[in-house]
Amino acid sequence: MYETTYHRPSSIDEAAALFAKGGDPKYLAGGHTLIPVMKVRLAAPSDVIDLGRIKELIGIEATADALIIKAATTYYDITQSADAKRAIPAIVHLTSVLGDPAVRYRGTIGGSLANNDPAADYPAAVLALGATLITNKRLIPAEEFFQGLFTTALADDEIITAVSFPIPAKAAYSKMRHPASRFALTGVFVAQTRAGEIRVAATGASQSGVMRVPAIEAALKANWSAAALDNVNISADGLMADIHGSSEYRANLIKVMAQRAVAEAG
Repeated sequence: MYETTYHRPSSIDEAAALFAKGGDPKYLAGGHTLIPVMKVRLAAPSDVIDLGRIKELIGIEATADALIIKAATTYYDITQSADAKRAIPAIVHLTSVLGDPAVRYRGTIGGSLANNDPAADYPAAVLALGATLITNKRLIPAEEFFQGLFTTALADDEIITAVSFPIPAKAAYSKMRHPASRFALTGVFVAQTRAGEIRVAATGASQSGVMRVPAIEAALKANWSAAALDNVNISADGLMADIHGSSEYRANLIKVMAQRAVAEAG
């Protein structure tokens, strides 16, 4: 590798100050993206600022209306959280099928969302549940946060501190996993809010990243059941096509995964 300076700040303010002083700094969360790209020299930060030990970035809280997960909370801790299991079981299920045990012990929700991989799982939950991303500078609604492949509304020096998920009336997540990477070939998160709004988001399918699925939302608004989607046709326009599956294959997966998620949500 090359010379870089590693920092382990103990507060958000200290992390931000270190970033401001760096020549070409990068924040480190779980490290599953940054460390591999540094190894092959696709990234060469002057300073690596580790957010993983900042206590104010770790923890889970459930209120009457929301599940709040702080950004450096690991996937493993989410799967073990009684508050998360009680408030939004679909979040716990999504986390349990994310990656493998090594990934879940180290990976963090904030790191995943800041990276915004088009096949990551959490963007589907954030968008479908209408979550709010809390940073050290502002609040960002889910609809404004995701801006394309590996692109978000975050400024370079901005830190996600927590994610607030409104507690839904019903929700579930289903995905077709790549057998090696465990990323989503296509994953669909369905939610019915307490106000009765239907929100459906798909990951791993679109060329532009996580997406809402209006055709499925409309069908479920009329009849919340897996059978209501039997005659729904999802267009392949704008969907990914690669060695793992055609755009038509992913279009069909969106419907099939949505039907499985609705059946799971009940």
